[in-house]
Amino acid sequence: MSDLKNESKEIAPPKPKKVIQKKAKKSTQQILARSRKKVAKAEQSLRSAKQSAENIKTKLLTIDKSLQGKETQLLTEDVIESAPKTVQEHINQQEVIFKPNSGPQTEFLASSEREVFYGGARGGGKSYAMLVDPLRYCSKAHHRALLVRRTMPELRDLINHSQRLYNRAFPGAKWREQEKEWRFPSGAKIEFGYAESMTDALRYQGQSYTWIGIDELPQYPSPDIYNFLRSSLRSVDKDIPVFMRATGNPGNVGSQWVREMFVNPGEPNTAFEVGIDTPNGKKFITRRFIPAKLQDNPYLMQTDDYYIMLASLPEVQRKQFLDGDWDAYEDSAFPEFNKNTHIVENFDIPKGWYKFRSADWGYSSPACVLWFAVDYDNNLWIYRELYTKKVTADHFARRVLDLEKDEYIHYGVLDSSTWAKRGDVGPSIAETMIQNGCRWRPSDRSPKSRINGKLEVHKRLKVVNEQPGIRVFKTCKNLIRTLGMLPTDDKNPEDVDTNAEDHAYDALRYGCMSRPTHPNYAKRFNPLRSVNEFYAADNKFGY
Repeated sequence: MSDLKNESKEIAPPKPKKVIQKKAKKSTQQILARSRKKVAKAEQSLRSAKQSAENIKTKLLTIDKSLQGKETQLLTEDVIESAPKTVQEHINQQEVIFKPNSGPQTEFLASSEREVFYGGARGGGKSYAMLVDPLRYCSKAHHRALLVRRTMPELRDLINHSQRLYNRAFPGAKWREQEKEWRFPSGAKIEFGYAESMTDALRYQGQSYTWIGIDELPQYPSPDIYNFLRSSLRSVDKDIPVFMRATGNPGNVGSQWVREMFVNPGEPNTAFEVGIDTPNGKKFITRRFIPAKLQDNPYLMQTDDYYIMLASLPEVQRKQFLDGDWDAYEDSAFPEFNKNTHIVENFDIPKGWYKFRSADWGYSSPACVLWFAVDYDNNLWIYRELYTKKVTADHFARRVLDLEKDEYIHYGVLDSSTWAKRGDVGPSIAETMIQNGCRWRPSDRSPKSRINGKLEVHKRLKVVNEQPGIRVFKTCKNLIRTLGMLPTDDKNPEDVDTNAEDHAYDALRYGCMSRPTHPNYAKRFNPLRSVNEFYAADNKFGY
């Protein structure tokens, strides 16, 4: 009996029928859910395949109409690549009217930014790219473009080139000499105009353009005409975006403002945003600078003749026309300043390097502070910059101290005029800063201090053994921006023009004068020398 009892305990009772039914129902629901997902996925794939087929069909129709001459169509690479290989081979056998050079010219024509400036060296193919760029939307009726040069004789060369290109690209396009305008079969228009002055630009007031291009933009001394013309950019067709395009070379009267608008704000070939305040909040437009080099044009590089001619020009013109250097100026006080040589990437200053600062003060005009580090070879490294305006002396002092709170600054040099009292009873500007804990010593104000200071900057910029005596961190943007374009004084070529933006330069001059490059002086006052070394103050008497 005991064995039978044990056997009965080991036999599991049968599962209830209700539980089995619930599990079977749950399993069926899971199968149905998976089936529905598969059906939905298949339907999505089918819709995508249909859409893809429609896109291919549209592209093939576009190719067919273009090849048969029924319509003028713009065949982009993605359209051509979607066609069968036999069709691609047939297209490649057709006459190519224009093919952009690889590199900057292709990038310019493919740019999607609202405003693009394509500039630099001569011979890069900029003007021809300007002729081709407005053609991209000439198959649409509401496209209207305006291509501008400063004077009518300069415009004539562009018109001559367009007459060899446009009616081949768009059969049926007609040139109207009186209106200086191309009219295309679709109804699109490309107008050629000139604007030497604001009076000329007023002729375009009230007009609407979807594309505006200005060839040789730096020929304009100010941005007034550029800004006036771009106010006419608007489109009534949602499929036609608006574009502003410009080209040019450095070395013209407007190089400075073009440089500040396009070249300085961002890295080359990189889009950057410009904020615009509107009633609906802050909006942004995109800009881009595309640098041009002679080497980008394979046709001019087939021989060395043009290259040799540009290379034989005087130094400043060679930098402008051959290298496309926007920092090269004919009357520059410091033509030896070169971004490739004197500008460096930021790095952590070694702890053993000696540090000091120098400043040029201003309230209505900008005030600038530069921080210097001295390496073991007595070279100067400018690693920080403060550039302010309309800041009182006490707040200015506190900002300086906040920037250097985690480091030891051995001394500071400040424009000595800040110690002067101009009839006021209270402390001077310098004394106010010192009272706030920001200590300074006055700069050299001897009769020839300005000329000597400029010579000292020249010495530091000079390259010896492939190394300059001074280098600047790339974040010191205002010193970099103003030093290369600082002009000489017309009345005294040994000095800079004090009417120019010389605030960062003055701070640099004060700093360099506090550590002159004269070998004996540098040796005697080198803070890194051993304390046990003795240097005679007078070489004759030895003490």
